[in-house]
Amino acid sequence: MTDKILVVDDEKPIVDILQYNLEKEGYRVVTAFNGEEALLQVEAENPDLIILDIMLPRKDGFTVCKEIRSNHDIPIIMLTAKDLEMDKVIGLELGADDYVTKPFSAREVTARVKAILRRTQTKEKKTDSENSRIVFGAIIVDQGEVQVYNQGEPVELTIREYNLLVYLIKKPGYVFSREQLLDQVWGYDYIADERTVDVTIRRLREKLENNPAKPDYIRTKRGVGYYFRRRKNI
Repeated sequence: MTDKILVVDDEKPIVDILQYNLEKEGYRVVTAFNGEEALLQVEAENPDLIILDIMLPRKDGFTVCKEIRSNHDIPIIMLTAKDLEMDKVIGLELGADDYVTKPFSAREVTARVKAILRRTQTKEKKTDSENSRIVFGAIIVDQGEVQVYNQGEPVELTIREYNLLVYLIKKPGYVFSREQLLDQVWGYDYIADERTVDVTIRRLREKLENNPAKPDYIRTKRGVGYYFRRRKNI
């Protein structure tokens, strides 16, 4: 089945060039030109991925991202203005999976779309050995369901957050640099600074730790990177 992409931007030339290049790669594309229309399209079309501009009329991209995240786990790539670092951070905090800075190349956006969809579709390609649960304290990672539970309750994670958690939890005690995590978890030549990893780690801690300020599971090795703690002796 062909993946469907929702492109949201109030600048028609940008929408047109993204639509042309994505359709050339075989994707189905639906469009919206303001925030309210974007939310309607999400419900009507149930897209597999959303490319979402921040500066939108009626409802801005941050608001749209937040509302989508409250009901859906659809991957979101946000389009941010050049050099506005805070926009990138806010977008990640609200649950965006990725961002692309304007001006951008259509090739770059297409590469990001392919990478994210490839990872979201791994659920359908799990082998028997991968369809297992990882139990670590109160945290359960069900790789068959692609679902995380904390103290028996399901935890809603973005694709990025889930993949990062799985990568860390499979190698407890091993310290990964931010550069390593960008390369291995994001899975391609990710054009970003290391704050992307910091923001995603912070969101994971807020969702999994009893005290995010003093994390028990996802820990920091100062000056090096992050690691998932080793199991405590019983």
